Order: sequence, then structure tokens, then C-alpha cells
Amino acid sequence: MKARWQALRQRLPAGLKLPGDMRRWIALACIGFVLAALVSHGRQLLQLRLDPQGWLWLALGLGLSLLSVVVNGLAWGAVLRWLGLRPRWEALVSLYMATNLRKFLPGGFWHLASRVQVLRAGPPESPLAGLVSTPMALLATLLDPLLAAIAALALMALGGWQSGLALLGVLPLALLRPRWLNPLLGRLERKRAKALGLERELEREGIGGSVAATVPGWPWPPLLAELAFVALRFAGFACCVLAFDLQLSTDWRTWLAGFCLAWTAGLVVPGAPGGLGVFETVLLLRLASQIPEASLLAVALSYRLLVTAGDLLAAGLAELDQRLARRWPSAPKAN
Repeated sequence: MKARWQALRQRLPAGLKLPGDMRRWIALACIGFVLAALVSHGRQLLQLRLDPQGWLWLALGLGLSLLSVVVNGLAWGAVLRWLGLRPRWEALVSLYMATNLRKFLPGGFWHLASRVQVLRAGPPESPLAGLVSTPMALLATLLDPLLAAIAALALMALGGWQSGLALLGVLPLALLRPRWLNPLLGRLERKRAKALGLERELEREGIGGSVAATVPGWPWPPLLAELAFVALRFAGFACCVLAFDLQLSTDWRTWLAGFCLAWTAGLVVPGAPGGLGVFETVLLLRLASQIPEASLLAVALSYRLLVTAGDLLAAGLAELDQRLARRWPSAPKAN
């Protein structure tokens, strides 16, 4: 394969390069796969109809999707507390809700960049009681999605052996051992600092360019919080399954395992903002052999609409809360 690629590059005119990078090609390939499925099953999708109960299930799924954003903000607070920081919970959750939509921007990391920037700003902008260094801000921000991915894979293992996929769910738990977690977080810190142009700050403020070596043991409390967040995400997905009466197509353990695998892929695969296209592609590839593809595609697309609407509502509520706070600031408490 490498020899063929080199031969192809030699045939290209001098100075001509293929556009983009591997991340962009992965995102385009996944979106193309979903579009091809839409074209292939478009007529069947148009024939699907939701009854009033189905619409109620989708409404409940929207509420659960909105609640999951709040719980994810609380889980991030659990990460900060575990790191020895002191979060101001209301401001922290508001910041999380306000920045969550930025994951759909090209690059897929601008929501993390915004949180790092606010944490580094210090009070009163920061949702932390006290100043935090650049390395610690990076660490606190990167640990949240890492633990969420590990939690989702752990839930995936509940689906049974799955031709060996259960090992993929269990083995990442070993990464939580400080001996392996510290160097992993150190590499993630340096990589994200380079992307954000914070390399000098990281070297100047960190111990050897990183504070990952100060991670205090196994992160069980924040991991449990992330498990609650992923479970709520799946609950919203389950509402989509129930809306299209597919709950009897396969058992719920299979639905859970397929969802968690697809959700994790959408979280960690680079180049796909918000997991757009990646989640749907992995879900179709994983479950299409057991569930009619048109119905499965309808579930995937309805879930995508619900979580996007939930993110929009969360951002809107955070903005409304900030405007109300500026208009009617709370009175100082009497001593």
C-alpha cells in the first residue's frame, strides 16, 4: 500500500498536493457513507411514520439530552474536585453549557480551548475559586473527555463478548492506573498546547512541561460521574429506539453496546466536529446486520437531531442566565 501511494504521488504534477489531511478525509468518508445510506434508503425513510406516542418519546429524549449536558458539566466539576481544585458549581455548569456548541466548529476542539482560556483567566471570569496554571487548566479540560470515553467503553462491555469487542471495553480501564495515566495525560497536554499555541506557557509554568505527574491516584469519583453522563446519553438514544418501535428488534444490551461503541468513536476520531457522521457510520456498521438499515438510520438521525437541539437549548439557557445575572445582580449577603 505504501509503494502504491508513493507511485501515485510521483505521477502528480510538481507542486500539486492532495487537499486536506487524514482527519478531513476520515470525516468526509463518514459523511459520504451516511449520505449514501440516505440515498439508498430514502424511499423507506419517507414511509416511516411516528404516532403520537412516538413523538412523546422524542420529546422525552430531548429532555434527557438537555439533562445530560448539565450532568456532563457536573462530571467535569467532579474531575476538577478530584484534581484538588475548588469549582464554583453554578458558574462551572453554565460555562460548560455555553461552550458545548463549539465542538461542532472545524477541528472539533474549540469547546476545550474556550474552557482552558476561561480557567486560565482567574476570578471572577473563571468558575474556580483561585488561580490555576496553564498545565493544570489543560489537564482539567482534557481529562473530562478521556474519562467519558473510558466510561462509555466500560458500558459497552455489558453487551457480552461481541466477538472480542468486550476486551476493547475493559482494557482502557487499565489506563486509569497512575503509572500509565500520567504519561498519557502528559502527551495529550503537549499535543493540545501545541494546537492552542500554549507551548511556551506550558514549559514556563509546568514541571518539566507537564503537571500530569501530580494526578492523585485512580480517578474513580469522576469516572462514576462520567458513567452517569453516558447513561443519560444512552437513555436519550433509547427514546429514539422506542419512538420507532424497534425495542424488540434486538435486546437492550446489544443496543447499549452498539451505542457506546459509536458514541466513543464519534468522540475520539479526529476531524469530525461533534462526531458528525462518525457516530452514524459506526452505528450502522455495528447493528445493520440485526436491525433493518432504514429504521436504524432513522434512529441515528433522530438521535443526532435530539442531541444537537439539546446542545442548542443548553447554550441558550446559559446565555439567558448570564443576561439575567447582569440585569439583576444578586444582592450581597448580610454578615
